[in-house]
Amino acid sequence: MRHTARAFWLRTPGEGEIRTVDLPAPGPGDVVVRTRYSAVSRGTETLVFRGGVPASQHARMRAPFQVGEFPAPLEYGYLNVGEVEDGPESLIGRTVFCLATHRTRYVVPATAVTPVPDDVPAARAVLAGTVETAVNALWDAAPLVGDRIAVVGGGMVGCCVAALLARVPGARVELVDVDPARAGVAAALGVGFAAPADAAGDCDLVVHASATGEGLARSLELLADEGEVIELSWYGDRPVTLPLGESFHSRRLAIRASQVGTIAPARRGRRSYADRIALALRLLADPVFDALITREIRFADLPQEMPRLAGEPSALCVRVTYDEA
Repeated sequence: MRHTARAFWLRTPGEGEIRTVDLPAPGPGDVVVRTRYSAVSRGTETLVFRGGVPASQHARMRAPFQVGEFPAPLEYGYLNVGEVEDGPESLIGRTVFCLATHRTRYVVPATAVTPVPDDVPAARAVLAGTVETAVNALWDAAPLVGDRIAVVGGGMVGCCVAALLARVPGARVELVDVDPARAGVAAALGVGFAAPADAAGDCDLVVHASATGEGLARSLELLADEGEVIELSWYGDRPVTLPLGESFHSRRLAIRASQVGTIAPARRGRRSYADRIALALRLLADPVFDALITREIRFADLPQEMPRLAGEPSALCVRVTYDEA
């Protein structure tokens, strides 16, 4: 076993570097994983990269295998697919998903990895964490057959939600985004597309994922009376202003938060975290999710690429490849 690995660290807000780090000796219940792919969650990770996590949320926003503390220096990330090199015999050689950081190798408890199904390519499996967020959102939203639904915000999370909502029989699903290039992604996912000003209203349900106050306000406007917005955006340290003094009360509208850190109440008593991530990986057998991969970058180039990603709103999932054996 190699005793060191290379890892991407945020040295200071806005500036990253590759560091050589020590690997702990694996215990009897651990696995050693060689990373094949990771992915940058553009919304959350670029917010972390610029130092935008409020002090009040430092504990809640910790990644499962984060090293260091907010705002920096730290090692952050949670979309990782690799091959088990050492551990329980049943896992050796298996491709697994883990909420691990961007690093060439890591040692984690065997219970922290989920085997990737044989019909899911490793390169697509990096989306598992984001699809898991979408699964939790649908458990919260509970869409019904024939519902009129808008997804406002065509980032990674919004597109994953739209892809799952497209499977609801008879539903009218429209992806709403300010970027006209998202129309092609919407078509690939099998849903409609509209700019915010042109979106269809009278919605039973709106899922908001644009992380902007304007997007949330437009989500309320798109609802039918007594409709509900499921809020998936996380704004970090940015305040949000909403027009709750207009028809919000008379139309009996609702805004409800959904967050992947807790299993949705509708399934909390019957589904575990392991069940949820395993479901997300099974759903990734559908090649439609390949439409969410914007491009690939090399692990060695992450320090140069992260500032660019922070200013690249058109990017969806940026996959990271690893050359080191």
